[in-house]
Amino acid sequence: METILKSEITCPNCGHKKIEEMPTESCQFFYECENCKKVLRPKEGDCCVYCSYGTVPCPPIQENKYCC
Repeated sequence: METILKSEITCPNCGHKKIEEMPTESCQFFYECENCKKVLRPKEGDCCVYCSYGTVPCPPIQENKYCC
């Protein structure tokens, strides 16, 4: 299965959506919404903002590898 590197992240504060390219070698723990400027952090139990707020989980999770 091919690893997907783009995910649409949705801000839970204002609903703004943006397609971003995910890092392949590390987690992204913080993400600042370009619309409302709120800094997002992963939900409890998730490794990164893409796993919490994205349409596609981060590459390590897609590949069944340990993430962070």
